[in-house]
Amino acid sequence: VRECVIKGPEMIEATNEKVSVAKEKLKEARTHQKSYADKHCRSLEFQPSDRVFLKVSPARGVRRFGYKYHPLHVVSYPLDQIRADLSYVEEPEAILDRQDRVTRNKTILFVKILWRNHPERVATWETEESIRTSYPYFLP
Repeated sequence: VRECVIKGPEMIEATNEKVSVAKEKLKEARTHQKSYADKHCRSLEFQPSDRVFLKVSPARGVRRFGYKYHPLHVVSYPLDQIRADLSYVEEPEAILDRQDRVTRNKTILFVKILWRNHPERVATWETEESIRTSYPYFLP
């Protein structure tokens, strides 16, 4: 069995020299790569009429393309009622149903609201109180 004597300060000094040489080589490689990238990189400027494609990765999972949208899925809305931020005001059109939901000590009145420019299958249950506050002209 061979015995090894570790030379403390000399070994640490040699290791530090090797680390500094490796750092210098990495720095040199980084500057070479940066100079190459800087030569081939240019700033992009666009005009308002330019067609630009922005690659966006899907939010969840893999998106499958090839689905053709059905015309019934498109909601048409008069352009004069669309706001600047491309939103529009939802207005109730009719009450389809009423329901009382009883909690331990309270009865809450719900109404099923058909919204304007939406089919009946997307009607929503709202509290009567919230409809009264948001649309006071709607409920009798």
